[in-house]
This record gives sequence, structure tokens and C-alpha cells, in this order.
Amino acid sequence: MAACAVLRARALGGSRALVAFSAARSGSPSELRMFAARVPYGALQHRRLLSSRNRPEGKVLETVGVFEAPKQHGKYETGQLFLHGVFGYRGIVLFPWQARLYDRDVTPACSDSNNPESPGTHDSKEVKGKTHTYYQVLIDMRDCPHISQQSQTEAVTFLASHDDSRALYAVPGLDYVSHEDILPYHSTEQVPIQHELFERFLVLNSSKVPAFTAKDTLKAWQEKNHPWLELSDVHRETTENIRVTVIPFYMGMRVAQKSHVYWWRYCIRLENMGGEVVQLRERHWRIFSLSGTLETVRGRGVVGREPVLSKEQPAFQYSSHVSLQAPSGHMWGTFRFERTDGSQFDVRIPPFSLESNKDEKAPPAGYTF
Repeated sequence: MAACAVLRARALGGSRALVAFSAARSGSPSELRMFAARVPYGALQHRRLLSSRNRPEGKVLETVGVFEAPKQHGKYETGQLFLHGVFGYRGIVLFPWQARLYDRDVTPACSDSNNPESPGTHDSKEVKGKTHTYYQVLIDMRDCPHISQQSQTEAVTFLASHDDSRALYAVPGLDYVSHEDILPYHSTEQVPIQHELFERFLVLNSSKVPAFTAKDTLKAWQEKNHPWLELSDVHRETTENIRVTVIPFYMGMRVAQKSHVYWWRYCIRLENMGGEVVQLRERHWRIFSLSGTLETVRGRGVVGREPVLSKEQPAFQYSSHVSLQAPSGHMWGTFRFERTDGSQFDVRIPPFSLESNKDEKAPPAGYTF
């Protein structure tokens, strides 16, 4: 069976990054069809490299390595190179997380599914979680400018170590990737990923597969920051072909004006699972605190954006933060989308818990070694 060279078409004009595969020799059709669901079918029809004469305008093709068959069972190891199946960036696996996925699309709802604000819709106890693997990864910083229109989560934020309750700092080029979004490959480059933490965290070991293994600095960093990096719960729900995935992270507690302030970060991914072009127009959040308060937040778009979800750019991802003066709470709500004909519809945000049951004996170690 011939190996497949992995090519990456980067969209310099802001359109979706594509991944194409070309057989080095006469590869079998099954090799090329393996990613038909993830990659535009036309890209899979070309077995030869696209030249400057026939490549799509505005795209730059570059060989990054040799494609590997994705794992249907088991986990990827530390040091596995990959392309992101949705956002197209290059990355490398640091370590896995075993999360609980609460998927409302596979669980019968007892409530009125036609009412996005139906109270029963937000009872998380009706959904049973199942184990799902995610990975902490480093992103190739060369690719960040090309995914900025689709993803605003290419960093992990931490609370600063001092008592300023609003001071945050970020470690750029970190992400969490679901197992099914990993498109694995291997490369002969000694430094295949451009990131300032790559050589601090990983070392080349040609006798092993994958060829990069963890340094002690990565193991120590993971151990120190485990409470603030840990991915434990993932919540997912689809309304009218728009799938919303939410991942909350507890960040810690700080004292502000003699009150305890608890902080969380949450990552949201919006995916258009259908063929209709839609645009996000409004957000509507409801935030309940254990202290008994219920806050309503409405606003235009998200993080200053009103992203369009289409076949070419079907997904958008972003992170935001919330603080409560109580150790736990809940969030839920809706996103309002608009179709090309001007009609609008509401998409449910699956309810998720804000929990602070972490060890707070030490502040997060963050970006230190």
C-alpha cells in the first residue's frame, strides 16, 4: 500500500484551511476516501501535487509529512503530529484527557424540544455522560494567522498568581482537540512544529513511534497545572443543524473587596452540520449562582464577532470567562442565527455546571519552569 503525502492548503484570504492528500505512487482508492467526510471531495480527486498553474487562487500548498491511518480505537501518544480535522492547523499531542461527554443529541429529551427556553431542557441530570478522549496540544504558530477567522481559542488563560481578581494571562498556542478531529501524520523534520514550548516540552527520539517524547519539564508542568488545565466535562446539543459544544474550565478563586470571587473559562464551538448559510447575530445567557442570583446577559454576536457558518467555513470557536461570588453555578442560553432570507431562529446552548471542587492549596504555576 503506497504512502500518502499530506498536503496542506492554507487560505491566505481568510477562507477555510483545506487538507488534501496525494498518493506518492498509485495508492488505493480506499486510502483517499478515508477523509471524504472531512475534506472537500474535489480535493481528494487529485493524486498529484497542485502546481502554481492549477492550484486554487489564494492557496499555498506545502508538504508537511506522511499521512497515517487514524486510530479507531485507543489513544494517540505524546508526540503525535496531526492536522486539525476542522480548522486545518498543524499540531502535536502533549497528553490526553478523559472527559465526560454529555451529548443531548443521543439522549431522548423529556421536555418541549421546540422551546429553546423550556426549563426542562436545562436539567443536566437527564443526560448520561460517556467517556470521550480529548488531547492537550501545541499549535504550530505559523498557522495561527490563518485560523484566526474561525477560532479564537488558540490560547489557554490562567488567573495571575497575585490577588488581583481580574488579572489573567495566557499561554498562546495551546488547544484542546477531540479524538475524531486528529488527522495523524509523521514527518522527517527535527522541529516540525514552530512553538517556543516545543523544544522545552519534547525531545526527538528516532527509535520510538511517535518520534517525539516528553521531557521532564512537560511532566512537571502538567502536574503543577493539572487542576487548571483539566478537561472534565463536555456538553453538546444540536438545534436546526447547528451544533453547540461547550467545555467549562475552573480557573481558581481570588479575594476582591473582602469577597471570594470564583472564575471559570468556557470554550464554545459552533458547527453548521447542514448546507444552509447562517450567521450568528445575538447571544442570550442565563447565569445562575449558588448564592441565589440569576443574571441575564444579552448582546450582539460573540467576542465582538458575528461569524458566518457555511460549507466553506462550517465552524467557529471562541473562549470567554465568567465569575461568581459563589463556588458553583449553572449557565445556559441561546444563540440567535439569521438565514440568508432574513429569517431567524434560536439555537440552544446546552446547560453546564460551574464547579470549583479543585485543590486550591497553590496558585496555578502557569508559564513557569
